[in-house]
Amino acid sequence: MQNALTRRAALFGFGALASAGLSGCNTPTAGVQPAGASAFGIGTIDVDTSPLVAYVGNPTAGWAQADLPAALAQVLGSGAPGGPPLHVRVDTLYLGGGGPADPDSMRGVATLGGRTIHVHAVSTYFSNPTDQALPEQAIQGRVQALSQAFAYRLKRKLRA
Repeated sequence: MQNALTRRAALFGFGALASAGLSGCNTPTAGVQPAGASAFGIGTIDVDTSPLVAYVGNPTAGWAQADLPAALAQVLGSGAPGGPPLHVRVDTLYLGGGGPADPDSMRGVATLGGRTIHVHAVSTYFSNPTDQALPEQAIQGRVQALSQAFAYRLKRKLRA
């Protein structure tokens, strides 16, 4: 009986410690840029994925067209009054076999204020058992991850 109480006390203690450690995960992050504000002074965002239709077809090109503007707006901000428009053309999208040896990648060109920037973003995909049951959702999630990677890569290149 005393052994069971010791185990219960230890499990309760570990649970309390884990909850205390995780309680700090929900605190707001300082320095996050609010939506609509742009450190780069971007006005509007225009994304062209027409080269992807020939390269990967639909619905993959459509997912990139839907996901990339939102990712760019979230990472770079947009809506600056009188700011230059950001034009992005996505030329290729490759969904690799998975893992670091064959990552997913997206290549394109961005133009902002007369500056042309070539962007190559990479995202590593690790298969999941649900991917076989829901392959379309898995591919869509990979395109979303690539869109985020593309936006962050462009942000890094704009600061350089």
